[in-house]
Amino acid sequence: MLYWLVLGLIVGVLARIISSANAPNGFAVTILLGIAGALLAGYAGTVAGWYEEGERAGLISAAIGAVVILAVFRFASRKR
Repeated sequence: MLYWLVLGLIVGVLARIISSANAPNGFAVTILLGIAGALLAGYAGTVAGWYEEGERAGLISAAIGAVVILAVFRFASRKR
């Protein structure tokens, strides 16, 4: 569990730096963003055939997954 928290924090911070998006701030939100990015990258990699079943996504692919989540959040929350 500690691994997930540390990885989530690292990936969440990387995603915020890469995307420079105005997203909700906070320590917990950053960790959750990183964990969700890792899960998204792992799922997408398994579907695409890049990863075996149960194999973890790498740090870079997890950060890309988190950036995708930030982009979707930014698109969904923008004012019309």
